[in-house]
Amino acid sequence: MQRDEIDLRDRDPALKHRRFRSIWISDVHLGTPGCRADHLLDFLRHHESDYLYLVGDIVDGWQLKKSWYWKQSHNDVVQKVLRKARKGTRVIYIPGNHDEMARQFAGLDFGGIAIRMQAEHITADGKRLLVTHGDEFDGVIQYAKWLAYLGDSLYTLILQLNRGYNWCRMKLGLPYWSLSQYLKHKVKNAVNFISQFEKILADKARHLGYDGVICGHIHKPEIRDLDGTLYGNSGDWVESLSALVESADGTLSVVYWTHLLSDAPASLPEQEPVQENVCAS
Repeated sequence: MQRDEIDLRDRDPALKHRRFRSIWISDVHLGTPGCRADHLLDFLRHHESDYLYLVGDIVDGWQLKKSWYWKQSHNDVVQKVLRKARKGTRVIYIPGNHDEMARQFAGLDFGGIAIRMQAEHITADGKRLLVTHGDEFDGVIQYAKWLAYLGDSLYTLILQLNRGYNWCRMKLGLPYWSLSQYLKHKVKNAVNFISQFEKILADKARHLGYDGVICGHIHKPEIRDLDGTLYGNSGDWVESLSALVESADGTLSVVYWTHLLSDAPASLPEQEPVQENVCAS
């Protein structure tokens, strides 16, 4: 399917506002230079929903322990989510491995935000979905956490290199290119890990009697059917700038929100996130 990338650098005030029944976002990594908080803020400003799921790694406690990094845009994202909760959006926060410090508060509600280890979502057409970050199904996180920390440091380094590389590409008038995504999608072991991760989560949801699962953790937006079980991943706000959404009739899809132009049409009838991997739940 085609993916059009929408240029939001001018913050067009006429950008279309949309409403979904549910929105899932994950892996924002507030507190890191790689977080694209300004673009997430754009997304939240232009989209409303009855349910908003924060599916883990919203704040990056691992990096904040190493050095403090917190821009105004990061604070603005937090304030925007709190404002949505005050105005009636049902906000459910499921901490991940990078913000695991919040797991001690699971079962409690703060400022209208429900903190849960996992959640069950019932779609508009009656499907039961398990919502979980997914790190509990990652053997590296569970049994070799030191390796996970090492991998996180290497990932951060790659993102830093990627920012410098794309600054040069921008000056040359070239489109954005993600080194980290390229490596994940091309390196055999990474591809195998992603495939296994997706299968394990779908199998777990099926075993528990759910019709599907929605997760984050691996920064790969996706929605697909795995042997009759729906698998959805809301992606991230470091590389793909993506979310998973549910329309009023229960249809699930991945949407991308980006300020980068590559092969997008010269003009669009209405600027809005592009939906792909659409699946009727």
